[in-house]
Amino acid sequence: MSIRFIYLLIIGGLFCMPLMAQNEAVETAAHHGVWSILPPLLAIALALLLKRVIPALFIGIWLGSWIVAGKTLTAGWQGLLDTLQVHVLSAMADRDHVAIILFSMMVGGMVGIISANGGMLGVVNRVIGWASDARRAMVTTWCMGLAIFFDDYANTLVVGNSMRPLTDKMRISREKLAYIVDSTAAPVSCIALITTWIGYEVGLIQGAIDKLPGFNEQAYWVFLNTIPYSFYPLLALIFVLMVCFMGRDFGPMYQAEKRARDTGVVAPENKHSDSKETELEVSASLEKCRARNAILPILALVITVLYGLWVSGQPEDPETPIKLREIIGNADSYQALMWGSLIGVLVAALLSMGQRILDMEETVQAWFKGVRSMLFAMIILVLAWSLGSITETLGTAAYLVDLIGESIPVGLLPTLVFLIAAGTAFATGSSWGAMGILLPLVVPLAWAMLAVQGVSPDNAAVLYAAIAAVLGGAVWGDHCSPISDTTILSSMASRCDHIEHVRTQLPYAALTGSAAILICLIPSGFGVAWWLCLILAIFVLWGFLMIYGKPVVNFQPNLDDPDADPVS
Repeated sequence: MSIRFIYLLIIGGLFCMPLMAQNEAVETAAHHGVWSILPPLLAIALALLLKRVIPALFIGIWLGSWIVAGKTLTAGWQGLLDTLQVHVLSAMADRDHVAIILFSMMVGGMVGIISANGGMLGVVNRVIGWASDARRAMVTTWCMGLAIFFDDYANTLVVGNSMRPLTDKMRISREKLAYIVDSTAAPVSCIALITTWIGYEVGLIQGAIDKLPGFNEQAYWVFLNTIPYSFYPLLALIFVLMVCFMGRDFGPMYQAEKRARDTGVVAPENKHSDSKETELEVSASLEKCRARNAILPILALVITVLYGLWVSGQPEDPETPIKLREIIGNADSYQALMWGSLIGVLVAALLSMGQRILDMEETVQAWFKGVRSMLFAMIILVLAWSLGSITETLGTAAYLVDLIGESIPVGLLPTLVFLIAAGTAFATGSSWGAMGILLPLVVPLAWAMLAVQGVSPDNAAVLYAAIAAVLGGAVWGDHCSPISDTTILSSMASRCDHIEHVRTQLPYAALTGSAAILICLIPSGFGVAWWLCLILAIFVLWGFLMIYGKPVVNFQPNLDDPDADPVS
């Protein structure tokens, strides 16, 4: 509670210090004065205190509805009724919003099918033959984390459960396995082109940029432009590979790896994790766990999305010359994503039933289980859209710009946003919740600050960086949080004591996050090229490992020993 309370004070200070400005209470046609900031601030505060995002968002919407309705006693009742009947309904009635929900549900369903038909296990079985020693086994685990890019939960469960027998054989500590699993799952899902995260992220971006005057870019194109500025996810993936390939560790992780190599005890003592609920539910027999049953549906999804973007982005006059960027910018990304998700599900279902791995009933059940896994995230998304609509009505961004638009350099905005997103995700254990709360507020704020400080809106790099800071900061806070769902799942899938996983991973996440802030976010906010910042950060991380990292023995088992246990 003390950490959450301290962080709450920091957040309150960031938002409320400007309230001491001279004209703080003045309402204008553009905003409702100090009232404009209360709904999102209350949502953040409650999320930190309750560690639950849904009730926090709902109460924030209710408060906003009450303010809009007139701030009287009877307006409180009317505001409560309007939360669902007006604001949530409006969010659900938007065609683009429904498209995002359908896409996310369908991709979740596809993941459910290719998990049940053994396709993802087949992918794992195809690559583990290369891993003949500890270093190769860790790099293979990292590669598997990238290969299963389309869903962080599926990534965590598949990689953790499937690679654990191999890493145990190579005397790799369970702490290291959990770190590799945890630090590839969310980062790759956050920035990959087509994942279960994309619908959520693009939906939030779309809801935010709809409110920007004079901004005409498609939400999916905006997301693509944020990837270079997603410094923490990119550095997290690269740093994990460095650690695996160089065979160097520091801090508690070094002690865990040394214990595993020297004694063969891969699991930490006092193991409390119950891994039964994290075992993969695969209906296919071992000989039917074929990699193509996962690869083909994913390829079908990707190719169909690319085809949809190409077709819908073509100009009306076929003779008009057009560049690829303009095609993607003009494309109907929602149409393309829906086409791709439908084809992906159909291919997965046909492969499962055609090979008699699953019958129709089992296929439908697997699809439904995958769809159901997305329901919680979709509820958060709808409530985030609703809160975003409330903040637009109240003029929250306009009020913040009036107060701090000229006092804080716009170049520092991504860094501040990154820290707030990280703190919110750390305290709530939900990266998606942090995104849902902050993106509807940060995007219009960044756009307005550009105008107030005389920065050309045509140069949208700061806007891209601010959006990426929300996404990257949320992932960073999620990695560091002991109450994060993916952190807990990583511990359980790897059968590692949860506290030991958090304790050993935290120094690595802190180092990577600090590099993202100091070397990337701050310099890029003031005009330094993103690629230069990224290269410098990679070099610094490599140097840190070389100086402070201690080499760990690259264990290689004697596979010719008849008494050696086979890798199961």
